[in-house]
Amino acid sequence: MLGKKVAEMTAITANKMLPSNNGQPRFETSCDGTGTMLGVEGKFMATYWAQINPDGSVYGECPDSGVVLTAEGPVTFRANGAGAFTEDGGAKFRGSAFFTTAVPSLAELNGMCLVHEWDVDGDGNATWQLWEWS
Repeated sequence: MLGKKVAEMTAITANKMLPSNNGQPRFETSCDGTGTMLGVEGKFMATYWAQINPDGSVYGECPDSGVVLTAEGPVTFRANGAGAFTEDGGAKFRGSAFFTTAVPSLAELNGMCLVHEWDVDGDGNATWQLWEWS
């Protein structure tokens, strides 16, 4: 069951192609933006890879390569998701994310499973929304 909304971020993305995996196209996306987590503002940066499956669906992972920098300290994360490309040339992913931090005001994120919506439009503008999975 979805619990409270934990975070909302916006970012600009940039893509580059990676070597294919068993003939399946792969790409890497880097993103840079800002937002809030539990009311704390931060700068958001991440890099993830995604693979296009034979049916056109997409699966991706951000393997411990994401960070939110706050005035109190960093929050690192890993995430994964599945989705599809959109008609405007963007993409949408739905998945899970896990955060680690020593920041006291964000400590409740430790050990919490979050579900997320990652939406990128055709111009590379992204929104990331996360909810507690309770």
